[in-house]
Amino acid sequence: MIKILFICHGNICRSTMAESIMTYLVKEHRLEASFSIASAATSREEIGNTPHYGTVGKLREMHIPLVPHRAVQMTAKDYDSYDYLIGMDTANIRNMTRIAGGDKDSKIYKLLTFTNSGRDVADPWYTGDFEATYKDVMAGCTALLKHILAHEYEKL
Repeated sequence: MIKILFICHGNICRSTMAESIMTYLVKEHRLEASFSIASAATSREEIGNTPHYGTVGKLREMHIPLVPHRAVQMTAKDYDSYDYLIGMDTANIRNMTRIAGGDKDSKIYKLLTFTNSGRDVADPWYTGDFEATYKDVMAGCTALLKHILAHEYEKL
């Protein structure tokens, strides 16, 4: 089983969107039994809160089911539990690495690196642009799944 943890600052916008999109893509490929997908925050600011209404609305508009979710914080134990820890921006990556105590197994990635881009996924909490975030997250999740299918197929 491939275990993926998507991470952003508060776990109510980008990482929750990525969790829902990746879950949808995996089901479309009929691979749900081979994946465990979750999301978390690097901060404690939104712990216990449901996904942002902008994320909920954008996913609904795109006919992608929202995964039931309440914000949680990433822990050091998550590093050992997941195969891929996927951050949305450079600040997330820095905080994830700090929480994990390093990245000795090279499991921490920025989402858009799978699209051959070093860009950050902009935080719609600040930009208000859930469309741009959706496009980036969909592209990143699609590329991540393609990467996994190409490199981890024996685990599936």
